[in-house]
Amino acid sequence: MRFLLVEDNESLAKAILDRLRLDGHVVDHAPDVSTASAFSGTTDYDLILLDIMLPDGDGRSFLKSHRENRKETPVIVLTARSEVSDRVGMLDLGADDYITKPFDFSELEARCRAVLRRRGGGSSNLRRFGNLQFDPMAGTLSAGGRTITLRNRELRLLEVFLNAPDRIFSKPNLVDRLFSYDEEVSENAIEVYVARLRKHLAGSGVQITTVRGLGYRLSLE
Repeated sequence: MRFLLVEDNESLAKAILDRLRLDGHVVDHAPDVSTASAFSGTTDYDLILLDIMLPDGDGRSFLKSHRENRKETPVIVLTARSEVSDRVGMLDLGADDYITKPFDFSELEARCRAVLRRRGGGSSNLRRFGNLQFDPMAGTLSAGGRTITLRNRELRLLEVFLNAPDRIFSKPNLVDRLFSYDEEVSENAIEVYVARLRKHLAGSGVQITTVRGLGYRLSLE
């Protein structure tokens, strides 16, 4: 999944980035409101982690603008404020959850999973398509009782396809979903990951087809 982290504390931001990227997520980092606005205006994110006290303004103004623009991306607020009135105010502005600093990273990961489950309309992380059963948070994939081992980038590519089966994804679309702004990558990398994923899915009843001139699509065989 692709996350946006809005946090000006460099050491905390690095720790969060390292943890989320270790889990296989693509994460863009914005140290201030203006950068966060620029990123969110050009990229669709699965989740935003938002600090409140930022160098060029208040994170709450970003949250308010985000919701006024009818953007439904879930937002978890990272805050040092523990007063009930502050928490209620952020939830009323449109935050989906909040976590008080300092926090344990395992709790942050759990809150991310919970928010994404709620947005997905389910109580489980599991995604199913044909014979495939996929848990994006645990990074596990099985088909007909067979466990399929994938690397992080392959898992996230499959996750993109499973979020919209039968939708055609162009190479630029997939680059945007799989790589952050600070990663330099060519569209040829997508061909490599698609080829690897096809090999893993062989015999599963699910295939990735090439739509000439348009891109790739996940479908049942």
